[in-house]
Amino acid sequence: MSEQRGAVTWVPADDAWDSSVMAEFAEHVEADDGLRLRSYDDVLDWSLRQPGEFWNELAQWQCINWIDKPTASLESASMPGATWFPGGTLNYAERALAHGAALGDQIAIIGRSQSRERDEVTWTELIDRVGRCRVGLRRLGIRRGDRVVAFAPNISETLVAFLATASLGATWSSCAPEFGVRAVTDRWAQIEPTVLIAVDGYMYGDRAIDRSDHVEEIVAALPTLEHVVRIPYLDASGTDGWTPLLAEHAPLEFEPVPFDHALYVLFSSGTTGLPKPIVHGHGGITLEHVKAWSLHYDLRPGDRVMWFTTTGWMMWNFLVSGLLTGSTIVLFDGDPAAPDLLELWRVAADEKVDVCGVSAPFVMACRKERICPGDELDLSRVRHLGSTGAPLPVEGFEWVPEAVGAHIQVGSMSGGTDVCTAFVGTAPMLPIRAGEIGARMLGCDVQAFRPDGSPCAPGETGELVIAAPMPSMPVGLWGDVSGERYRGTYFETFPGVWHHGDWITFFDDGACEITGRSDATLNRGGVRLGTSDFYVVVDSMPEIVDSVVVHLEDTSGEAGPGELILLVACAEGVALDAELVGRIKVALRTELSPRHVPDVIDGVPMIPRTLSGKKLEVPIKRMLLGLPAEQAASKDSLANPVALDHVAAWIQARRAGGGR
Repeated sequence: MSEQRGAVTWVPADDAWDSSVMAEFAEHVEADDGLRLRSYDDVLDWSLRQPGEFWNELAQWQCINWIDKPTASLESASMPGATWFPGGTLNYAERALAHGAALGDQIAIIGRSQSRERDEVTWTELIDRVGRCRVGLRRLGIRRGDRVVAFAPNISETLVAFLATASLGATWSSCAPEFGVRAVTDRWAQIEPTVLIAVDGYMYGDRAIDRSDHVEEIVAALPTLEHVVRIPYLDASGTDGWTPLLAEHAPLEFEPVPFDHALYVLFSSGTTGLPKPIVHGHGGITLEHVKAWSLHYDLRPGDRVMWFTTTGWMMWNFLVSGLLTGSTIVLFDGDPAAPDLLELWRVAADEKVDVCGVSAPFVMACRKERICPGDELDLSRVRHLGSTGAPLPVEGFEWVPEAVGAHIQVGSMSGGTDVCTAFVGTAPMLPIRAGEIGARMLGCDVQAFRPDGSPCAPGETGELVIAAPMPSMPVGLWGDVSGERYRGTYFETFPGVWHHGDWITFFDDGACEITGRSDATLNRGGVRLGTSDFYVVVDSMPEIVDSVVVHLEDTSGEAGPGELILLVACAEGVALDAELVGRIKVALRTELSPRHVPDVIDGVPMIPRTLSGKKLEVPIKRMLLGLPAEQAASKDSLANPVALDHVAAWIQARRAGGGR
């Protein structure tokens, strides 16, 4: 927990509530139910007190097309096992394309890629392509319940194939082409797909990355595959299976499916074992995403939204749901730092983006390089900068108004693959404090719990839990027929309450602060230290490219402080000598506290991270405790697999020198 709260860095305009989409929703509720909702807190309190009524009103207001009408909104609120909208049938793809009739020749998708030229797809063209792809998939034998997978980047073809799959009631899963073969097959072998859609490779900055061999290995490892549709993305003259797939025009139809019918399977990172296959349903995703984009991000038809993501991260699924609001989505595929860190900002400026999303490490990298996008580019239309992937430090919040624009609301959010959304975030009428997340998201009963399951007081740090069901909680885990694995994953620590595994602190005004994973906590002599604090100090040093900190508890039985270990990767040409080690210690002592000074500071060539950018704190700790590297983490789930070898070599040398 922070001893002192960050300064207010952004204040909403006086008319922020009156001009918001949320106010329009509140007017609908007042006309329908007579409830007077005049602020964010009013809507939040109502959504938590009466979740069934809240989600039902949202579905009505958003004109969800119930093909068969549900008999209730929330029939059972037990967890696990909550029953949402029983008897109701719908289709996510139908709702995602519902704005097409009115928007017609307006732009639905803008594609920005380092592999090919910029392209635009209108709503009319998108509907036509989805209809063609649907017919093509049916020719390949795809029916309701079959699985279609894509080894493809963030491009329009991937989105078209996803919507066509959903329209059939089939189930989707995607992996980014930078995934290793093992990472892909570990995921898809669990769901036994019938059709694979794959690119031949891609450009990453100015580097050509051929993935033809990877595709062949994936096909060989998945015996259930009956068809492979190849997209010539790296080599435009290569084998083209996409054009024939879309050769036949047909009116677009939608298979009615139950609320919890499997829309897609997302996978956990898989750094410590086989990735969990997390099943999300049509209804839960439709309602949750239309809520988030319309009420929290204030998106309307014609607005433009971009979030840097790959197809292997849940943020891709979240991004493409911007279509639910009639917004234009900007798909970026490539290296966000090529030719330099201004590239994403250039795209946001060129495409006149209203809502732009990046990762917290990207913001901090821009700050470290001291770039000032607002001085070089016209970012006047960007009203919101979303940040996810890790807690955004105070310094990141402070950098944006100084270097990008004081008019931009910076919204750090937290959630995850498990719910395919955020459960804490912000809204356009909420002020922003540096280092904090503005509020619980609507309909998300997020709380901080003590180890005994009692709620924490404001200002007290505890385990992040969700105390009431959300529609986008997983339908289940694929293949977990009994539900035992699902219950053990989320409901074992606090029976009947979702346990997420983060440390969170709520304040009196409803804002909160997340300080890292509870399973990666540094506990020195009974005092919890958040890992994010270390990284703000160490990673901001120009000599340091990256770092990771882990803590080994005292095993002597004397409850000592244990051993705090900091590994750093230095910039090119920089040596981790005694002088630099001394400066790191001084910086941690003066900017944080004496408890934050590590017992060991040593160097490795690079720090291992997952494909979504997360540092491998827990796997490294397990390796230090004796677990072999190949059991602690899957290399194919890492952005830089060789980094794990470097850490393993360091641990081996440490043991040879007498370290535990």
